[in-house]
Order: sequence, then structure tokens, then C-alpha cells
Amino acid sequence: MISLAMILFASLIFTGVVVRTKSLASGRKGPGILQPLKDVLRLLRKGTVFSETTSFIFQIASSIYFVSVLMAILVVPFGQSKGLISFDGDFVFFAYVLALGKFFSIISAMDTGSSFEGMGASREALYSMLAEPAFFVLMGSFAMLTGHTSFHGIFTALHFSSHVSYALGVLATFVLIMVAMIENSRMPIDDPKTHLELTMIHEVMILDNSGFGLGLFTYAVNLKFAMYGAIIANFFIGDVPWYYAVLVFTAVQVLFAVIVGLLESFTARFRMAHNATFIFTLTSASLLIFFGVLLLMGKFI
Repeated sequence: MISLAMILFASLIFTGVVVRTKSLASGRKGPGILQPLKDVLRLLRKGTVFSETTSFIFQIASSIYFVSVLMAILVVPFGQSKGLISFDGDFVFFAYVLALGKFFSIISAMDTGSSFEGMGASREALYSMLAEPAFFVLMGSFAMLTGHTSFHGIFTALHFSSHVSYALGVLATFVLIMVAMIENSRMPIDDPKTHLELTMIHEVMILDNSGFGLGLFTYAVNLKFAMYGAIIANFFIGDVPWYYAVLVFTAVQVLFAVIVGLLESFTARFRMAHNATFIFTLTSASLLIFFGVLLLMGKFI
């Protein structure tokens, strides 16, 4: 329960910290930290307009997408505390419940009959497919190292005690940050501020959404960022009292948000043809983690 509460709290300010960081990096004052949350609340209070070409799939897609993110959050632990849902192999459930929400967002974009939204849906499906092996190789490697197959078991048994293990922790953090950027269609894969349909990915998929449905899609992005931040934090919390765990969790979330803001401020968006290559290289980084685990276990020949 404490994991859910901490992630929900972090999601309220995460995007605000990102926007604030981008404003300071560009020499502007910018909006307040709570402004993105106010924008979401404004959308949630509005009515929804549905195109006549859409079916019931479009009407339920935003709710399923939002609920899928909440279900994934339920398996994320917090230090020594398990998630509300915890079982062997729960990281597989985590990945595929997110995939279920992504599937409905993709078919809802195609349901509109728009060629632009269909193009964005195709890109979203491709990039998610390419990012999936990196996540599974990463989690599978740490499962092999610790002898556990649940998030809670992996994080409680994981201890950094050598230069190789610290390197694995840094590399795993890099992979998870990039996976979070890809899953949320942010830089350097996509620019959420672009308005050119030919190069948009996630933003073009939700062009026909409005009001409450658009608010759910928007807030789900905040939740997913906070969720990945919680996974990263669990790598470094370890066996410490809960009040120290709260401090580590908060520091990691703020640092993660600042890193996202800096990446979006000082990196250029990749050319569309280079996105797939970049995403697939994350699997190579995860394979380095796999070989590092073999080295720690004395099985690397």
C-alpha cells in the first residue's frame, strides 16, 4: 500500500519538476510545479466528444489504458514492503498488463479512421516491441543473480558490493530511464511539443481524444514516469528503515525528473529512421548486464 501511495504522490509533481527544469535550462521562469496537475484536473472536469466514425472501443480505451497503468503499479514494491500484488514472475505480469493498455490505445487510434493516427499507432507498436526485450533481459538477469522471480524478492536480495555490481546498477538505471522515455514517447524518440503529424507518435494517437478521456491519457503518462522512478529507486533502497527509504525514493524521483528535463532540453530528437536502431541497442546494454551477472556468479567462461 505504501508503494501505491508514494507513486501516486510522486506522479502529482513529476511532470511539474520536468517542466520547471526545462524552463530553468532555457533561462525562463516557466509555470509552477503544480501547473501540469491543474491542466489534468481541468481536462477531467470537461465533457468528452466522440467522432461518429468511432466505436465503443474508442470510448473505453482511455479508461483501460489508465487502469492498466494502475494495475502495473500495484506490483511495484517499496523497499522491504511488497506491492499490493506480489507473486513469482510478477515482472512478466507488469510488462504485459502495460502492453494490454498500449494495445487498446493503439486500436483506439486506428478506430478513428485517421491515416495520421494509424501511422502513429504503427510507430508506437514497433517501438514498444523493440523495447520489450531490453526490459526482460534486464529483469531476467537480476532474477538469475538473486534466485527470485518477483520484484520484491529481486530487490530485497539485491546488494551492491563490488565495482562490477555498481556498474550493473548504473547500467540498469540507464536502461530503465530510456525505456521510460520510449514508453512515454519522449525525447530523443519523440517530442511531445511537436505539432507536425508526420513525425508525431503518441501525440498524434490521441488527437481525437478530448475532455475526460484526454485527461486520463495525460495523467497516465505522469503515473508511468513515477512508476519507473519507483523501480529505479528500489535498486538503491536496500534493507533500510522506512523513513530512510522514503528519503531515497523522493531523491530518486526528483533526480529522475530533473534528468528527464535536462534530456529534453539538451538533446535533439533522432531522425525517425534512427529510432528503431537506438531502441534496439538498449537490448545490447541489457545483455552487458546479463554478462556482468554471469561474471558475479563465476559462470562467465
